[in-house]
Amino acid sequence: MEKFLEHLEEFKLRHCHAELESLIHSKREFLNQAKGNLLKFRQVFEKIQDHRPSVIDLKNRVVTIGTPEDLSPEESRQLFQSLDQLCPWRKGPFELFGIRIDSEWQSWMKWERLLPHIKNLKGRRIMDIGSSNGYYMFRAAAHAPLMVIGLEPQSYFYFQYLVMQKFLNRDNVFCLPIPHDEWPKIPRYFDTVFCMGVLYHRPSPVEMLRSIHESLRRGGELVLENLVLETRQNLCLFPEDRYAKMRNVYFIPDLLVMESWLCRAGFKNIRCVDVARTSLEEQRKTRWIQTESLKDFLDPHNPDKTVEGYPAPVRAIFLAEAG
Repeated sequence: MEKFLEHLEEFKLRHCHAELESLIHSKREFLNQAKGNLLKFRQVFEKIQDHRPSVIDLKNRVVTIGTPEDLSPEESRQLFQSLDQLCPWRKGPFELFGIRIDSEWQSWMKWERLLPHIKNLKGRRIMDIGSSNGYYMFRAAAHAPLMVIGLEPQSYFYFQYLVMQKFLNRDNVFCLPIPHDEWPKIPRYFDTVFCMGVLYHRPSPVEMLRSIHESLRRGGELVLENLVLETRQNLCLFPEDRYAKMRNVYFIPDLLVMESWLCRAGFKNIRCVDVARTSLEEQRKTRWIQTESLKDFLDPHNPDKTVEGYPAPVRAIFLAEAG
């Protein structure tokens, strides 16, 4: 986190130094006083030794760091044990020194659905809201942006990111363990904002979209992926309790509602570039998660429905420009 402060002048954020320094200091203090799982994750990360990878590949589906020959058998065993203690690995896949992390999500599928449609990322200032372990940030880094900053409040995702960054050591990729609503208001700054798999967890989606709009420069691009209903009837699902066993799902809009939300938030040139039902190929249980996955969230007698009886997950990607 402190490394980010060293680059503020380069990123034209020097005027925010005091606010960002205070925020980072408070988060560092929180991590230093960690208890329970947070303490466990921190201790696991701190025990991982530094290794110099002979190969780094961020351009292909598997984010690859190093080869098996870079480590001794004992070093490989220790690294595997540490990575295993940081489960569950939701996003990926990754391969670290020959250790394949077969994550729950085949995240390359979403990346390949959106990449042909978005603006070139070279030289851009990018934010990834809910960046998880950094898979999409590292894929974006392969396109030579000026900087990528992720916001990820979930502790085990944040420490997974730290493991990757320990070996990658990208000087233009950063992650802060904070939610989006704690990020300082910096008007008209970012060129691209990714907000994927986040909006349906917000009780006030239009308010969040307005905040994102304010943070984008004029003509800047929002890349939004969200659960949707496959209709254009101006409908919105508000689950009574859970959706696909998730407690914190609020609004699932249909395609027309999603466009209306973006319009009300000030966006223009709104386009839906992809609609895809989440498949058992894209999201599935692996040995790198010790929890349920998509198959467990669907009605075993009717996979078109969730276990609660709602339409099965369908996700759409929208692109929009800040007005």
